[in-house]
Amino acid sequence: MSKDRLAEGKCHCEIESIVKVDERGQMVLPKEIREKVGIEPDTKLALVSMKKDEEICCISLMKTEELEEMVGERLEPVISNL
Repeated sequence: MSKDRLAEGKCHCEIESIVKVDERGQMVLPKEIREKVGIEPDTKLALVSMKKDEEICCISLMKTEELEEMVGERLEPVISNL
């Protein structure tokens, strides 16, 4: 991410909620978060990980349609030049 986007105030991170993993490895996204983000039953989420020194240090969830849009925007110039 460019420093310009950060400077514009368009992108920032914050802790929205703390979730707990149960004995079966499951966790619940709080209703307030699901409503805020528009996550409904059957919404598909991609789990994106970031590594530091070859170990995963951070994971985030992203709606698959948002991920598809981002990939499409990146690939559009490449595809149009074929």
